[in-house]
Amino acid sequence: MTFEIFLVLLITLAAMTLFVTEKLRIDAIAILVLVSLTLLDLVSPSQALSGFSNPATITVASMFILAAGLQNSGALAGIQRLLSAARSPLQFMLMLFGLLALIAPFVNNTAVVAIFIPIVIAASLKVGLAPSKTLIPLSYVAQMMGVVTLIGSSTNLLVNSIAKDLGHSGFSMFEFLPLAAICAVAGCLYLLTFGRWLLPDVRSADLDNLYEFGHYISELKVTEDSKLLGKTVEEAKLSKHYNVYILELLRDGEKYWSPRSEELREGDILLARGVWSDLETLKDEQKLEFNTQTDFQLKGAKQEKSVLAEVMIAPQSRAAGRLLAVLNRSWRYNASVMGVQRRGQVVRKQLNSLRLRIGDILLLALPEKDLAALRKDKSVIVISQREAQQKFGWRAPFAIAVMAAVVSVSALGWLPIALSALTGAVAMTLAGCIHADDVYESTDWSIVILIAGLLPLGIAMSSSGAAQFLVDNSIGLVSHLGPHVVLAVLYLMALALGELMSNSAAAVLLTPIGFSTAQLMGADPTPFLIAITFAASTSFMTPVGYQTNMMVYNAGGYKFSDFIKVGLPLNSIFWVLGVIFIPIFWPF
Repeated sequence: MTFEIFLVLLITLAAMTLFVTEKLRIDAIAILVLVSLTLLDLVSPSQALSGFSNPATITVASMFILAAGLQNSGALAGIQRLLSAARSPLQFMLMLFGLLALIAPFVNNTAVVAIFIPIVIAASLKVGLAPSKTLIPLSYVAQMMGVVTLIGSSTNLLVNSIAKDLGHSGFSMFEFLPLAAICAVAGCLYLLTFGRWLLPDVRSADLDNLYEFGHYISELKVTEDSKLLGKTVEEAKLSKHYNVYILELLRDGEKYWSPRSEELREGDILLARGVWSDLETLKDEQKLEFNTQTDFQLKGAKQEKSVLAEVMIAPQSRAAGRLLAVLNRSWRYNASVMGVQRRGQVVRKQLNSLRLRIGDILLLALPEKDLAALRKDKSVIVISQREAQQKFGWRAPFAIAVMAAVVSVSALGWLPIALSALTGAVAMTLAGCIHADDVYESTDWSIVILIAGLLPLGIAMSSSGAAQFLVDNSIGLVSHLGPHVVLAVLYLMALALGELMSNSAAAVLLTPIGFSTAQLMGADPTPFLIAITFAASTSFMTPVGYQTNMMVYNAGGYKFSDFIKVGLPLNSIFWVLGVIFIPIFWPF
């Protein structure tokens, strides 16, 4: 082992540790890797910065803009109406899988899942399905369909780019289609049969807590002319008459331990739980006030129409961990937080002192004109469908046509995918499908920086000989057993790394190893690169394995073990199918 190999492996090990422990943001880890490689002279300055001009980085950034253009233009507006038309659970699942098969191969699967989560929750409840039966399939099928095309997943583009740098010819737009189709059919059949029984079925009170988006914890303030003055909660029989439950009584900042038997005074704050319509009825009839931080809806009632919106704190949201009081003061949409819902827990503290968590659901009152801006904020996922219907006009079909042109032009080889995607993003911006000011906000820069920062690591792995060293001391030990065994081992390595750390990081580490493995065996590198792509792009066993898993994990109230129970058999199916069919479609 040379000193250069030692340094590259040390940086790689440090990066893997940081990814697994999540001590730092993924993009910060990538920048640290880039800087370390440069300072230690393991890559040249031009190589260190090459990731930012790499076609994969440009394509991924452009795809985020294209996805936002499709969503903002209303091109995907018919999804909810279509799913709501389902008359049975089986019909609903088939329609969901069909829609994902049409959309996910061409739109970033993270954006697809964000769009589908509120729609799937509402539609599944309508057909009598617990959303816990549908949200994991939503994430899994989005991943399956993401490997149908070169642009369906950022991991696909990353492997393709590194492979080209290593001397491979690269992949075509529909290179993965034969294997992806087989795996998708097998995966969907599994989720409709055996996997269906492994999915948790959340019912009764738990279902109310998790999915009934009208049940909130809110603060009601006793006014000077309230009918409750001098009465106790027990005497007023609020639970009987209004179906509202008083959890706590707060007076002068102190909590009273017997809220039902204490006579109410002016200024008392009742921490109440109930359906929003019941809370409003109680407020109006008993002359109470919602204890909110802002009152724009009163001051500007004549000028602006206010609406209610239900939003969920999204994964990696800047609001997570912040006090609700701080959020109220800094919220840029003039919104009042009217109520809070927390998964599997009844909040028993004043809302101003509550620290938000990923998955919390807030009920916001805000001006109707601010709804569009709220929908573009990636720190929350809007799950309310109460806003006025938008008229999109010609931009919806235009956005679909642009997306189709991007795929077609690249598939026919007329333009490189990076250039066609960038041209499409410009066309959508000029047409107003996405506002110019929103282009940067629609891009997930953490993923873009991650890719750009990690690409130099792939260069260093190859140029230093670290990739060949790892091959000689790992996969090389089983090379005498034949390429099929080596392929199976490499697939498992990619699968394990993808479940523990970033998919992009796993792809960067293993692509040079896969290429060196092929050279060691005198074989075509394509089957090994395909195995790495599929394994790294389909992470089913843990909620941290893929961003879409984390999104449905919080939205669905799943346990960590639910992903293991459902995902382990599915990953095993994909592994077996990959080992069988990869050599058939891409011979050694």
